[in-house]
Formats: sequence, structure tokens, C-alpha cells
Amino acid sequence: MLCLVLAVALGGFLLWKAQVALIEPLDVGADGLRIEVEKGSNLSRVLNRLASENVLNSPRMIRLYARIKEQTSIHPGEYIIPAGSNAMDLVGRLHRGDVTRYRVTIVEGWTFRQALEQIRAAQRIESTPAGATVAAATKALNIEGSPEGLIFPDTYVYRSGTTDIGILQQAFERMQSVLEAEWQNRADGLPYSDAYSALIMASMVEKETGAPWERDEIAGVFVRRLEKGMRLQTDPTVIYGLGDDYDGNLRRADLRKSTPYNTYMISGMPPTPIALPGREAIHAALHPKAGKTLYFVAKGDGTHHFSSTLNEHNRAVREYQLQRRSNYRSSPVQSESADQQ
Repeated sequence: MLCLVLAVALGGFLLWKAQVALIEPLDVGADGLRIEVEKGSNLSRVLNRLASENVLNSPRMIRLYARIKEQTSIHPGEYIIPAGSNAMDLVGRLHRGDVTRYRVTIVEGWTFRQALEQIRAAQRIESTPAGATVAAATKALNIEGSPEGLIFPDTYVYRSGTTDIGILQQAFERMQSVLEAEWQNRADGLPYSDAYSALIMASMVEKETGAPWERDEIAGVFVRRLEKGMRLQTDPTVIYGLGDDYDGNLRRADLRKSTPYNTYMISGMPPTPIALPGREAIHAALHPKAGKTLYFVAKGDGTHHFSSTLNEHNRAVREYQLQRRSNYRSSPVQSESADQQ
């Protein structure tokens, strides 16, 4: 009889202890606790580590609970365990793989080099030798020639430990997908031999205007100039060709420098994109606005004046460029963009 009483008492004690182990708040502090679960780790290892750090009690009881709930499998990654969490919360979080997510944004109009620098500087990104330089990244992505324009500008979500090349690979595959979809739905009669040529055009459109509603008209001007055998004469290509020699001030002498990207000197388009174009610029390049305009000049408010004749264009140049206002800017203010859209 005594043994039975003791067994019942022991069972009750163990049940109470198990309940306490499962429902009592973990000792993670007021700000929560960040933990890293390595690849190849398991629930027992994680629980034992946290027990040794006095975060939780009775790891054996918690493992038993996880086994009963069929939640013993866990996912690697970084976790934030918020204040007030208990062992059941922890097991569920590890089993679901509720890892902390980070974001890195690649901006439209940036160069490949700028994008690479942004990625490698992002939180919890693992920098690798394969992503150390543009040349190394180009090789890692199996890109032949220049990588310029070949990654898609967007915001990418990732977990701790993601590599720089991992993000670049996502961006590269996304650009291939977007470009192919837009190419398949292109307008008829375009002067492009392939989708890559359209990407080159899109990069020039991206760099020429910060006003979204102007993109298709900019593309229309460039397409008509190509069709007429006129040089494109667009400053962003010259600047790209100057590389590190560009100091922020484009001079007349720069327009006469011979580079493969100087569209004041060469016929047709440059050999590669000059920036990372977004979907809207790609769409505009593949759906240029019909019309007769052949010239455009910045007005100083972030938009452009479009002209059909050289005389009209020269008048616009005198009005908007030779007498620049003190508040001259290259991109429209946000309110103007919203109004026009």
C-alpha cells in the first residue's frame, strides 16, 4: 500500500514538474534571446545548450513533450525567442522553422558593383571569396562577359547565414524570369535582335528619367533614333564609359572621349547595359510610345521636354539648360510623381 502511495505521489510530482517545465517562462530577459541553430543540430542539443545557460529547466521533460507532439524535427537558422515564451512555444518555433528574416534592397538604376556592395554590407549576410569582387561574382554566377544589368533590382528576404552569392543568384534568376516574360509579350517591329538588346535599352531608359510616366516616351525617342540611323547621344552611357574618371561633372570634353559606351561617338547602342533596370523600364523598352519626337532635354523639375525637330529641341535647351534654375533637380518630387500616375 505504501509503495502504491509513493508511486502515485512520485507520478504526481513528475507530472507537476513536467507542467512547470513546459509552461514556466523561459529566462530570456526583457528583450528576448537570439539563438543560432547550426546545420546538423538537433532538438536535444539545443535544449541541453539552453539548459546549461539556465534559459530552461528539465530538457528531458521538454524532449518528451516534443516526442508526444511529434515536433522533434527542427530547422537551422537564427531565432528570436521573445520575452514571455515558454518551452512549448520554443519547441513549436523550432519545429516550424520560424527563423528571423532579414531584407536587402537592390535599387533600380544601380550598377552591379553597387548592388554587390549593398549585399555584402547587409545584416547577417555571409561574405564569401566568390562574392569578394565583381569578377569573382561574375565567375560564380557563370556569366560570360559583363554582369551589368543581369540581376533584378528588388527587395530580397533571407535568413541568417545566407551568402552574398546566394542573394546574387536569386537576383540573377529573377531577372532572367522577368526579362523572358516581358520579351514574350513585346510589341511588334522593335529594332532588337534579342532580349539582351532590349535589356540594354531598358538600362538607358532607367537612367534617363526618374519620372515613371516618361519611360515609354524616352524609349520611343531612342527607338526612332535607332531606326533613322541617328546616334542616341545619351549622357548616362558616356558617364558609365568614363567609370572611375567621372567626378560628378560631365564636360564637353567627356562627350568626345572614345569609349564603347559613348553614344555621342558610336552608332547604335552600347555593348552592355549600363545599370540595373526594373520591370517598368524593361516594359517600356519593349512597348515604346509611338510618336514623332526625336529629342528630349531635362527641364530641371525631374521631367523632360520632348521635341520632334532640332530647332524645337535647341530652343528647349536654351530655355531649360542654359539658364538653369537654382532649384534644378534630376528627379521629380514624390507628390508630382503621384499626381502624374
